[in-house]
Amino acid sequence: MHPLLTQDDIDTFQRDGVVLIKGLFKDHIDAISAGIERNMAEPGPYAAENLKEGEGGRFFDDYCNWTRIPEFEQVVRDSPAAEVAADLMGSKRVQMFHDHVLVKEPGTSKATPWHQDGPYYFVDGIQNVSFWSPMDAVKDAGLRCVAGSHAWDKPVLPTRWLAESSFYPNEDDYMPVPDPDAEGMDIREWAMEPGDAVAFNYGTLHGARGNTTQSRRRAFSLRLVGDDARYVERPGPTSPPFPGHDMKPGETLREDWFPTLFQR
Repeated sequence: MHPLLTQDDIDTFQRDGVVLIKGLFKDHIDAISAGIERNMAEPGPYAAENLKEGEGGRFFDDYCNWTRIPEFEQVVRDSPAAEVAADLMGSKRVQMFHDHVLVKEPGTSKATPWHQDGPYYFVDGIQNVSFWSPMDAVKDAGLRCVAGSHAWDKPVLPTRWLAESSFYPNEDDYMPVPDPDAEGMDIREWAMEPGDAVAFNYGTLHGARGNTTQSRRRAFSLRLVGDDARYVERPGPTSPPFPGHDMKPGETLREDWFPTLFQR
């Protein structure tokens, strides 16, 4: 296994759907930080500002920019993330899915809503991992994950963050968004240094605190998939949508759009 990991890390990820990986991107902090600044100065077509009128601060996010931002491509191809993902997932092959940037400026009290990533995606399979890595030391604005939620029988309703409405028309196929604090769920949360990463399954319920500190909270996410990843149709456009992908249900993700980053 990769030297950043122990067998206990792998077992924890498989059992709980979330584990902290210290220093995963520690050698790529400058590149990621430069990429985030480029991304914010030159937003892509999916960039969003996630605050309603009157809410203080700024909550910027954007995704699917790694092919146009060279700093991100460097991290995707040169960091140990893909090899670490293979160990965590128990997969021989690791494909790129997408990148995601989330920036909460100082004084942004809005929390990232509780959600699972999987229902928004057109990927089916249990071999998947998302890495969430801050480029700033984080104590009070970190990621929060509910251990074991990746194994729930029913997925959580995906919603639109600003409109707070259902993402798809088939609401009955999902369970309501829970309140993990009120319901006493096992919430995992860590103080993190730049370059540390939380690794979590696409089915893991997660959210993030608002940033009421005087420092920025810049986070870079990398979403990867493994051997069992297959395209699945959803009852509406997915997020990310990847228009014109032309894949059929049950197919592996097309290699020219979602390249293999690591192969055993």
